[in-house]
Amino acid sequence: MLVDSHCHLNYKGLIEEQGAVLDRARESGVTAMLNISTRESEWRDIVATAERESDVWSSIGIHPHEADAHPDIDLAKLVKEAQHQRVVAIGETGLDYYYDHSDRDRQRQSFRTHIHAARETGLPIIVHTRDAEDDTAAIMTEEMEQGAYTGVIHCFTASEDFAHKALNLGLYISISGIVTFKNAKDLQATATKLPIDRLLVETDAPFLAPVPHRGKTGEPAYVADTAKYLAELRGENYSELCETTAQNFYRLFNKAHP
Repeated sequence: MLVDSHCHLNYKGLIEEQGAVLDRARESGVTAMLNISTRESEWRDIVATAERESDVWSSIGIHPHEADAHPDIDLAKLVKEAQHQRVVAIGETGLDYYYDHSDRDRQRQSFRTHIHAARETGLPIIVHTRDAEDDTAAIMTEEMEQGAYTGVIHCFTASEDFAHKALNLGLYISISGIVTFKNAKDLQATATKLPIDRLLVETDAPFLAPVPHRGKTGEPAYVADTAKYLAELRGENYSELCETTAQNFYRLFNKAHP
């Protein structure tokens, strides 16, 4: 088994040939894909893709870049939309202080709302964090004290210290193709220390195509390249890493369990 725990199948670059993209993923051994939403306008199509494709699942959420544009997305709406049988996660949500496309206070408010939705639905939350480690960790910790929830730090590029904080809260960590980049030395060092029972792999397609596909449009098939690199980096067997990360995926996103 091999799972792409985070991709955007309905984004430009993939949607135009989505059927062929899915076929190539399956030929590469990918047995499940989680198709992530980032704005409300995507929700219907993303869920429809999951309804149509038995190995594709979906999330409901608002990306921090989109927080300003979605002031009406409240707890009730997230919880309602997450009831669909093909929706297995809340997000992606979180904080992005690198681009600051949305007001930081609004990002923080949206992040907390998504955590509340995760807690109420029992679904895991998908966390995006960039240049916002301290606030992300503080909010996750404060909210965990208010009631348990689970989730994953997707496309992990943060510090080893932040990884420990997320793991101590019970969250998982997902590694993308960035780990294969030659300048990702800190991430590579951290990736060797992550516990295998809390590890996921992803593409974030159509972004971040791993070596040897850099410069191309990313797609779920390339998660195999990231997994192979990660197995070699960690000194582990490729097949066993694929199997374990897939089992981790189904443990976390248990609504998707085959």
